[in-house]
Amino acid sequence: MTIQDATQADLPGILSIYNDAVQHSTAIWNETLVDLANRRAWLAERVAQGFPVLVARDADEVLGYATFGAWRPHDGYRYSVEHSLYVRTDQRGQGLGAQLLTALIERAKACDKHVMVAAIESGNAASIHLHRRLGFVSSGQMPQVGCKFGRWLDLTLMQLTLNPGAQPPIA
Repeated sequence: MTIQDATQADLPGILSIYNDAVQHSTAIWNETLVDLANRRAWLAERVAQGFPVLVARDADEVLGYATFGAWRPHDGYRYSVEHSLYVRTDQRGQGLGAQLLTALIERAKACDKHVMVAAIESGNAASIHLHRRLGFVSSGQMPQVGCKFGRWLDLTLMQLTLNPGAQPPIA
């Protein structure tokens, strides 16, 4: 298994993982399946903005992917990013999520980001546990801010300070 930057060849695997999460989980709060053109545009936008998309690959199969992007659009938040992490259903529980997230954290540090934010559906105990294990701390919970599958969803916010003690840059 290798972790590397996503290419166009990885998009069918990313698409499959994304649409599975849309259909069967509360990891993504979208209800509409997307097509390959959507994922092509998404990847192009991430790359154009300088944000990584990492894939875990075994031979030609995409086993999971991770990315980060702007947390909020205002200048004052430019050193904070929010990430996404998805692992193929049949690959969960094998440490792949931790490997992807660790690689993504290193990439955020290399990009001089200061804080990485996780927004996790509060019932996703495995994801919350993974984030805690990698040093994320809970920073809040927002009850009933989402809805999917006919029920209200709570959002747990977690964060990791990437470079503790760093002084803010002078603009």
